[in-house]
Amino acid sequence: MSAMRILSTAALYLLLAAAFQTSASATASDWVEVEGGRVRLVTAGAPDAGGTLQGVLEIDLHPGWKTYWRDPGYAGVPPQIDVSRSINVTAAEMRFPAPERFDDGFSKWAGYKHPVAFPVTFTLKTPGEPTQIEADVFLGICETICIPVKGTFALDPANDPDNADHQALVTAAVETLPGAARPDFGVTVRRADNKQLTVEAALPGDAAPAEFFVAGEQGYIFGTPERAEKDGRTVFTVPIVERPDTKPAEGALHYTLSTATGAVEGTLPYP
Repeated sequence: MSAMRILSTAALYLLLAAAFQTSASATASDWVEVEGGRVRLVTAGAPDAGGTLQGVLEIDLHPGWKTYWRDPGYAGVPPQIDVSRSINVTAAEMRFPAPERFDDGFSKWAGYKHPVAFPVTFTLKTPGEPTQIEADVFLGICETICIPVKGTFALDPANDPDNADHQALVTAAVETLPGAARPDFGVTVRRADNKQLTVEAALPGDAAPAEFFVAGEQGYIFGTPERAEKDGRTVFTVPIVERPDTKPAEGALHYTLSTATGAVEGTLPYP
């Protein structure tokens, strides 16, 4: 998150931090009650032969409250997880269901207005060795103000790994994820310069409810995509609000394209 975005967040929201820490005794933390809902971290099953362990960050929102997608807009708080203090864990990758678009009167942003579970894939350094997850979590929960929720979840993945409820939760969370983009459902870059990114969407069925979301990363911040119909084609133009001085040599931008019947996700080259 850029300094400008942090400054905007602090200036435009009343930030009430809810901090917590859980103890390591099971594959799921206790629910932690926070303003607007409750949060917990769950793992399920044993790691596979490659050292991959599945879990979810579960956010149970109260009615009327919302939380953010991976790119929350110009002044939001994206969900983040840091496992650098864990034992035998080298990385944690969070994935996201297709979001909705919201307008809070100041900006438009992407997120969720219902309980949501973000699948998390943990990578172990050495499969078979004792593992301790200590995950620092930071996210935002909002009604009319934004409440930053930050704290530490400590889990022991070897304690009750065959819990059927936890495995069902992970399976259900993965099933809500967008599918992989494909030629008949996805986007193609048509133009990219210093000020905007333009993509053409391939959409199966009715194109009317389609939404395009692109996540700013590596110093990029994007405005709200503007949709247009041109010669029977659906085109989204995305303003580039901020960009790095040098285009990143590695990586890509994550996007989600959603319709009334489903959603896909993919990546785009940096403009």
